[in-house]
Amino acid sequence: MFYKDSHEIYRVPELAAFEWLAHGFGTRHAQLPAQLTTLKQIHSATCVFAEGRTGALGQGDALLDSTPGSTLAIKTADCLPILLVDERLRTVAAVHAGWRGTVAGIAQQAVAALGERFGSSPASMHAALGPAIGKCCYEVGPEVASHFGEQGRAHVDLVEANRRQLLAAGLPAAHIYTADLCTMCRPDEFHSYRRDREAAGRMYSFAGIRS
Repeated sequence: MFYKDSHEIYRVPELAAFEWLAHGFGTRHAQLPAQLTTLKQIHSATCVFAEGRTGALGQGDALLDSTPGSTLAIKTADCLPILLVDERLRTVAAVHAGWRGTVAGIAQQAVAALGERFGSSPASMHAALGPAIGKCCYEVGPEVASHFGEQGRAHVDLVEANRRQLLAAGLPAAHIYTADLCTMCRPDEFHSYRRDREAAGRMYSFAGIRS
């Protein structure tokens, strides 16, 4: 069960147990850490290695690092934020998974990239799937539904689709945590592009390695 702290940020108890890790899923009222590393998100399966840099690093939808002092962040307003954490090697990733990124396998790509660059094993990784538009509200047309094995108009479950991808990538089921918080249903806490369109702001979700 995720919990909200005094900074209006949702935390995961299992991840909070790692003293070296800074993490959270911001609400619309969140007080965020300084010096975040971000990307221009393009709904892709592109992974970018931060290498200790700060600021906006270019285009992509997953940031990865193993550098102490680095805090990686992605922005969402209905898409699914995913934080990946290797408890053994202390590597992290922040992943932005909209429907296009989900279809492209962005979560699996990030798991693989952590392994290839840093030697992280899926068996030692944890994944937290934060607030996103829920199946309750995410009705799509046939052109999107078909990518998820549905016909006609359908309600898509981004969280479940990504959870299955993470299981397929080798993460233990017990290491995958879901917020079960729908951004569209909770205007008091979350921005939602589908609800508010161009007026929607963005929430920041982050994972970092303390210095």
